[in-house]
Amino acid sequence: MGGGGDFMVTVSRKEVVAAALPVQEYWLPQSNLDLLLPPVDVGVFFCYKKPHGSGNGGDELRFGSMVRVVKEALAQALVSYYAFAGEVVSNSVGEPELLCNNRGVDFTEAYADVQLQDLNLYNPDDSIEGKLVPKKKNGVLSVQVTELKCGGAVVGCTFDHRIADAYSANLFIVSWAEMAQSKPLSVIPSFRRSLLNPRRPGSYHPSLDEMYVPISALPPPKAPQPGAEHLISRLYYVSAEQLSLLQTLASSGGIRKRTKLESLSAFLWKMIAKSAVMENANKKICKMGIVVDGRGRLSSGDEDKTALMATYFGNVLSIPFGEKIICDLKEQPLSWVADAVHDFLERAVTKEHFLGLIDWVETHRPEPALAKIYCSGSSDGPAFVVSSGQRFPASKVDFGWGRPALGSYHFPWGGDAGYVMPMPSPARDGDWVVYMHLLNGQIELIENQGAHIFRPLTSDYLKLADFPHLS
Repeated sequence: MGGGGDFMVTVSRKEVVAAALPVQEYWLPQSNLDLLLPPVDVGVFFCYKKPHGSGNGGDELRFGSMVRVVKEALAQALVSYYAFAGEVVSNSVGEPELLCNNRGVDFTEAYADVQLQDLNLYNPDDSIEGKLVPKKKNGVLSVQVTELKCGGAVVGCTFDHRIADAYSANLFIVSWAEMAQSKPLSVIPSFRRSLLNPRRPGSYHPSLDEMYVPISALPPPKAPQPGAEHLISRLYYVSAEQLSLLQTLASSGGIRKRTKLESLSAFLWKMIAKSAVMENANKKICKMGIVVDGRGRLSSGDEDKTALMATYFGNVLSIPFGEKIICDLKEQPLSWVADAVHDFLERAVTKEHFLGLIDWVETHRPEPALAKIYCSGSSDGPAFVVSSGQRFPASKVDFGWGRPALGSYHFPWGGDAGYVMPMPSPARDGDWVVYMHLLNGQIELIENQGAHIFRPLTSDYLKLADFPHLS
């Protein structure tokens, strides 16, 4: 079957799955932090090996049973997570709002003529994009369940980022799996937008004007140059041992201990800087942003609000970034770069930062705005964003036939800046799966000079771990 991307996907059924109970129609306004998200869709997928104890005679029936379980659980989960069954519409001033009308979720059943062990997971552009993760055409969420030639399955979803961040999507996916196993929901989501109300009077630190920008202030997009590099997606794994080694190197000999995310991000920052080949590259700037979840920050010191924010469904994100001269990033030790990562993160992990960001958006409404790092990939130098997926619950997404062999986000978002998301590996404790969406040249350099850290994710890695009968 070629390289594991050369296979056919045949759609057998399409329908709309609505919430199992009637939902009263009403409008759910976007919070100020939701309004910072552009209209982009995020994909996520989970690969399952063939269920235990199945013979050759009943694969079709068994897949039908699996689909029925997934579909019925989805209808039940949408009762609590009704935002995913709604539609995004514009209000009178042009801002997006959510109409909670139980429009439902587009649900597709399909068959892929490929075995799980032959699926080219390393190159999701070929194997996942448009094949196993659905394109969302309507509503807020789309789902596709695909039977594989070996009897395994892939559950793929695409959701509107303006409605949910990864934390919210993770809550929903775990609840969906709990419904499939007839378990009570471990989390009931909260849509209490008042938790993110602006202050009266509002105030914010001037540094937010450097982090976020009204869309009208952006220069017009440049036409793509002939022969320009494209952003491509790849999946890697990083072993627990290599993560620990990076953390040691990034921690100044143990004087200042850096987190694994800070350490891996610092290593990537050096790699991306080294890959710059533009004229006078050493004097250019390389920018890196890191997505920060504000739930714990906004509820700091308030136990009641901590419980509420832990179940809050929506976007509670900020994207602080650092910028350094490429020459410095290339020549300084990893610990120096990790210190720089820590410094720009430290400014944005406070309650005041997020309260100020809410007030900043209020000051600029109804004009849409955007994180400046997302529109920074240019002739000034490379830019990319690292999103922490450490809460990614792949091992909990068990619909009743075992945990997935692999789960990953898939976010070829189409902007100028690159995007990287590390997640815990469901295959081996302590390892990370890393989704990268970067320029060709950046990927080539990382694979050349960082091959000891980033190893292509293949079915061999999954088989070496806890899934010896992956077939």
